[in-house]
Amino acid sequence: MQLLDANKLGALGAMIRERTEAALAGLSPSSAAVLSMLHFKPGLTTTELAEITGVSQPTAVRLIDGLEGRNLIERGKPEGRVTPLKVTYAGHEQVKTLHALRLAALDDLLSVLQADERSLFMSMLDRILASATTSRAFARTTCRLCEHDLCGSEVCPIGCRAAEIEAEKTK
Repeated sequence: MQLLDANKLGALGAMIRERTEAALAGLSPSSAAVLSMLHFKPGLTTTELAEITGVSQPTAVRLIDGLEGRNLIERGKPEGRVTPLKVTYAGHEQVKTLHALRLAALDDLLSVLQADERSLFMSMLDRILASATTSRAFARTTCRLCEHDLCGSEVCPIGCRAAEIEAEKTK
């Protein structure tokens, strides 16, 4: 029966992916991730964004060129061999819109649960997310479309686990 559970989880994952992609306001998932990450962490470089979004360096350059062409991000003054990137006002507004649409679409999936069921589900979900977290890089990649102001480092099960892993390495 565990395979049936896994199969259902896969179906939920497909629903989540479809709802998320529909909420991206015309952006590809990779472009939305670049824009979202820069919204919360201005100054990231093309190389850092390529790692976070899981695309090659040339693909990241094309994503950044496209977002710059839409006046959603801009390149800063080059600092040696790297150029920091930041989101424009229009880009910030786009991120706010896509986060609102994404969260509404995903919250709708949870709306069938009663308050106590939802609380239990969220507790179990936190355990699953924390146990799957392997590093800070994993956390950045996994949370690339998250609304970071909602799920800060003190409540995010992924971010908390990544911090624990980092602390264990320094011992």
